[in-house]
Amino acid sequence: MPTDVRESPGLGSDAGTNVPSRHVAHLRTQLMELGLVGLGKMGGNMRERIRRAGHTVIGYDRNPDLADVHSLQELVEKLQGPRVVWVMVPAGAPTQSTIDELAELLQPGDVVVDGGNSRWTDDEKHAKELAAKGIGFVDCGVSGGVWGLENGYALMYGGDPENVAKVQPVFDALKPEGDFGSVHAGKVGAGHFAKMVHNGIEYAMMQAYAEGWELLEKVDSVDNVREVFRSWQEGTVIRSWLLDLAVNALDEDEHLGELRGYAQDSGEGRWTVEAAIDNAVPLPAITASLFARFASRQEDSPQMKMIAALRNQFGGHAVEKK
Repeated sequence: MPTDVRESPGLGSDAGTNVPSRHVAHLRTQLMELGLVGLGKMGGNMRERIRRAGHTVIGYDRNPDLADVHSLQELVEKLQGPRVVWVMVPAGAPTQSTIDELAELLQPGDVVVDGGNSRWTDDEKHAKELAAKGIGFVDCGVSGGVWGLENGYALMYGGDPENVAKVQPVFDALKPEGDFGSVHAGKVGAGHFAKMVHNGIEYAMMQAYAEGWELLEKVDSVDNVREVFRSWQEGTVIRSWLLDLAVNALDEDEHLGELRGYAQDSGEGRWTVEAAIDNAVPLPAITASLFARFASRQEDSPQMKMIAALRNQFGGHAVEKK
C-alpha cells in the first residue's frame, strides 16, 4: 500500500487524530498519502474531503495560490513509494500532457488515477503507455459536483484489482456514507464509460424537467409553477435530487428571467450517442436531449427558416419576415 501506513483508530473513535467523527467510518485499516493534480472546484473539495478522513494529500495546480507544491516533480518527490497520483484536469490534451509527464517521473509499482471526464478509449491508451513503464492505471468517473465535499462523491472506477486496491482507501474516503455510491465497474475504461452513460441519462432527465417547466409556464391556468415543482418533491415517482435542484433554482429566480436560454454540453452526451451508434443501441431520449442543447445555441434557427418556407409553399401558411 502507499505510504504513511498508520493503524487507524477504532470505528466510532477519533482518539489521537484530528479526523471529524462523521468521517471515522472511512478509515478502514490504513492511512495513506496521495498526490492530487488539479485543484479546481472538484479537485479542491476532494482534497479537503480526503484530508478529513485522515489521509495526507499533496496537491499541485498551475495556480500557485491553490497548490501545496510548485511542480509535478516536487509532488512526486514528496511522496513515498509506491505512489498514487490522482489527476483531476480537463479531458484531452491537458490530461494527456499530465500523464506523459508523470510517466517520466514515477516508478514501477506506482499508480496513476484519472478522475477527470476522459473518454474511455483514452483510458485504454493511457493504461498501455504507463504499463510499458511498470506503472498502474485506474480510471474513475466522479459525480457529485460542488455538493461532494459534504455529501460524498459517487465513484465508478475501472482497472486491474491490484491497482484498484492501492487506491481503495481514497475511494472509501470520497464515497458517500453507507453501503452504496462506489463501484469497481470493470476493466480499464469501465469507470469512465459508466460515468458517460450516467451523464447521458442526466441529459435526458434535465430535458424532461425543462420541457415540463416550459409547458407549465406557458398555460394561463397554472399561476404557481414553482410550487407545482415543489409539490413533486414528496410522494411522486419523479422526485429526485435534480428536481430538488430545480426548485432551488426557481427559489432564486422564479421564472428564470435572469438566464439566457443557452446550454453547453461537456462532450459526454456526444460520446454516449456515438457509443450507442457503435453498439446499435437505440437512445432516442438521450439523443434528443443532446440535440435540444444544440438548438439552444441558435437565436435564429436556419432549420426553422426552411420549415417555415416549406409550410408556406405547400400550404400557404404565413411566414414572418425580419
